[in-house]
Amino acid sequence: MARMKFICDTERCIECNGCATACKAEHDIPWGVNRRRVVTLNDGVPGERTISVACMHCSDAPCMAVCPVDCFYRTDEGVVLHDKDTCIGCGYCSYACPFGAPQFPSNGTFGLRGKMDKCTFCAGGPEDNGSQAEFEKYGRNRLAEGKLPACAEMCSTKALLAGDGDVVADIFRQRVLVRGKGAEVWGWTTAYGQPGQPAKKEGA
Repeated sequence: MARMKFICDTERCIECNGCATACKAEHDIPWGVNRRRVVTLNDGVPGERTISVACMHCSDAPCMAVCPVDCFYRTDEGVVLHDKDTCIGCGYCSYACPFGAPQFPSNGTFGLRGKMDKCTFCAGGPEDNGSQAEFEKYGRNRLAEGKLPACAEMCSTKALLAGDGDVVADIFRQRVLVRGKGAEVWGWTTAYGQPGQPAKKEGA
């Protein structure tokens, strides 16, 4: 059985936010919740990187460990999902998650606490696959349709990879072998040269 994972190639991410937009559109995500977001590291300085972040569907998920009502569960494909009918909205999972994946929905002027919401790897929830009840609570179940998550399919540079962990790891490994030493081949040093050296001219 495949074990589903995300990998974001920071050398390819161009901060277009296509993944976050695709996620919100595909699942009709409520206002104030971003199941996927793009984060910039070292903004504006050499070595700047952007990375697309969501639930990483951990093998040893801290959200599962701290939930007092055990609303989190893992599917056969290794996707970490939660049951909104069981969730009491205590927020422990949002504090435990290092990626900030579980979030409270925010409605109205001051926001409302309610059932937690998180990335589902486009795998729906405990309701019947493709049912209206499943869509209203968790969004579209693309995995049941034999498709990959919308965020990864929408990524224009294929920086965001999703699917069988072994397959995406092989793809990423091949990319690294082809391009060499990361920042020395791509990114800032290609565009602006090494620190203290003039930038490369066109055709050089």
